[in-house]
Amino acid sequence: MKIYDFDGMFDEKLSEYIKKNGDKYKESEWEDIIPRLYEKFGDTVIKSIGKSPNGYFADMSDEELITCLKAYLKQGIGISEYLCKAIEKRNNPALLLPLLSGTEDEIILALNLLGACKEALPEYMRLLTESESEDIRNTCVDAVKQFADDVKGQALSYYGQGVRKDYMLEILSRCVVRDDKIFDILIKEFRTDADNIPMLASYLAAYGDERALPYLLDKIDEEGISYIEFQELKYAIESLGGSYDKPRDFSSDPYYNAIKAHSEEGIDIFGDVNGEDK
Repeated sequence: MKIYDFDGMFDEKLSEYIKKNGDKYKESEWEDIIPRLYEKFGDTVIKSIGKSPNGYFADMSDEELITCLKAYLKQGIGISEYLCKAIEKRNNPALLLPLLSGTEDEIILALNLLGACKEALPEYMRLLTESESEDIRNTCVDAVKQFADDVKGQALSYYGQGVRKDYMLEILSRCVVRDDKIFDILIKEFRTDADNIPMLASYLAAYGDERALPYLLDKIDEEGISYIEFQELKYAIESLGGSYDKPRDFSSDPYYNAIKAHSEEGIDIFGDVNGEDK
């Protein structure tokens, strides 16, 4: 299979075009023009090939597209949007699933092409627990939590085993079907993990169970909380239908002061939170 560097060809054409027309457009205008030129190039027949980039990939079978994708990665040639779009148009996740057991580059590319794919959930959960790459794990959890109820059993099991607990909590917090077991876990973690209050408060907000309000209100009323913790707790309380209006003093909090120093003079971005006692 012959591999063509279509992005490289486009870059050459673009360079020539900019030399000829560079003084006609502002930098901001080029930002809009270049994507349009790239799209047009995709339908431009290249004489030496006899096909346009889009036509070249459109003529391939599903299996040939994946073989081509692997060849691009192996040879270190940039993966063009033309190839990615051709694969996405086939709407055949099964073709990409094997890549999730391949090299890190193959995994990352497959994750980007598959996105939030229900068929890929078993592989996503495997990568979430086995991969050493934080980027891969973060991409997986973003996709998995959109199907949280489908993997609830697995997430509870992994949590119970102490496997990637932070990711499992994030997934469980996105479950739509209410489960007292999940609520109890989220509350327990919120009450016992003093180092991750903002994150755990956000999980309670995401889960959306109003029974969490008393716990959040008790925590936000503590004098020792930081400004960052206060902000996340207040957001969680309000997202669950509650409110907290007690004046607080964060004048000694470095994060509060950093924000205050960069805020525009005369504009109150702190609402009812002030740097000094009322």
